[in-house]
Amino acid sequence: MLDALKRLIARKPAEDEWTEVAEWAARQQLGFKRVRDEGGGFVLDGAIDGKPWRLEWGPPQRPYIQGHELRIRMELGLSPNLQMLLLTRSLFEALERQAFESYTESTQTVIDGNTPEEMRWLVMFPKANVRASKAVRARFHFTSADVADVERWVDGPLAEQLERADTQLLEAQPPFVLMTLRGRVYLRLQLDEPDTRSIASALALFQVAVPQALRTASQVGEARASEFPSSQTTAWQSLGPDDTGSR
Repeated sequence: MLDALKRLIARKPAEDEWTEVAEWAARQQLGFKRVRDEGGGFVLDGAIDGKPWRLEWGPPQRPYIQGHELRIRMELGLSPNLQMLLLTRSLFEALERQAFESYTESTQTVIDGNTPEEMRWLVMFPKANVRASKAVRARFHFTSADVADVERWVDGPLAEQLERADTQLLEAQPPFVLMTLRGRVYLRLQLDEPDTRSIASALALFQVAVPQALRTASQVGEARASEFPSSQTTAWQSLGPDDTGSR
């Protein structure tokens, strides 16, 4: 009986945590759930055009994030070849230094498979020159397996949303990553205090990044599809008159 009472008392503070977030989520018609595992935190669930996304706040899953992490992910079924990354300039410089120390000043000659994709891509992929304001280009770093992909992704609405976030959510240049990986869109942000304003700003940025990623995937697919018929036609036209006849 005494043990049960102790457990009940111990749970009460947890029940009172994130009340403001829970009430805000209810107003936004989002699912809300407290995490009981070690480290605590919470989960929000929502949807964009009927497709579900998941937001988690709690202990970080990346070594470059200290304290607590807000992360959002959504499965879009994008091509695994669509590998696009943008991150705050301060995080880029920190990861670049770490990569240099790990792979240049040590005996390690290959990239460890356990290294986060964010760091590996900075080593493997070229920098992209996106069409955005001078402030966005100065405050963020953009890279991709094909630089044209991330340039398409950022162009327009996402560049504008990044500019707004840079004066609010990302003004202090916290570790921040937005990327497409294995068919999904991911957002990661160092966030010690998950106030509703910060959560709403992160979601607003994510909700612009998702349709832009789908648009980019469509444009890439159309570009590649247009290349195939033209090469097929060229090969067909190279055949001589005798080669086209049926037997």
